[in-house]
Amino acid sequence: MKSEDMKELKELIEFLKENNIGEFDLERGELKIRIKFAQEGGDLAGLARMMGSQAQAAAGAAPVPGMVSAAHAAATTQSAEAPAGATDDEASLHVVKSPIVGTFYESPSPGSGAFVKIGDQVEIGQVLCIVEAMKLMNEIESDGAGEIVKRFVQNGQPVEYGQALFAVRPR
Repeated sequence: MKSEDMKELKELIEFLKENNIGEFDLERGELKIRIKFAQEGGDLAGLARMMGSQAQAAAGAAPVPGMVSAAHAAATTQSAEAPAGATDDEASLHVVKSPIVGTFYESPSPGSGAFVKIGDQVEIGQVLCIVEAMKLMNEIESDGAGEIVKRFVQNGQPVEYGQALFAVRPR
């Protein structure tokens, strides 16, 4: 990695610590970074999927201490699947999933009201939340009309690609 990339990575880690963000994923071409902080105390638990082996060889980068394999990192990701005993009502729900990796925000700015709350009626294309990725605020729109019945994530929580954000009961 170039020294400017290392500086940017250090700034990112400091930003994540300051904002109590527990987990973050970044992908730029073949460069893949996962930062995960320990739940208690906020210390850096480790970096995973730092760089693909091809990117390391091409860049001549040395391995990073604490780096774990991509297979191990994939095995530790959480699944947003429904429990085995899900009711028929839950089976009929439409789940809005995150199209990107980033940080979930329920409102357009700190101190303002949430885009949607449980019980709200939503239309197709209505903004439900924001997922911040690489300092870009991405509005996540509903891809189904109906009533918001569940929110799966908390404000400021890191989200993965394909992770469930909201459950909508179709009209």
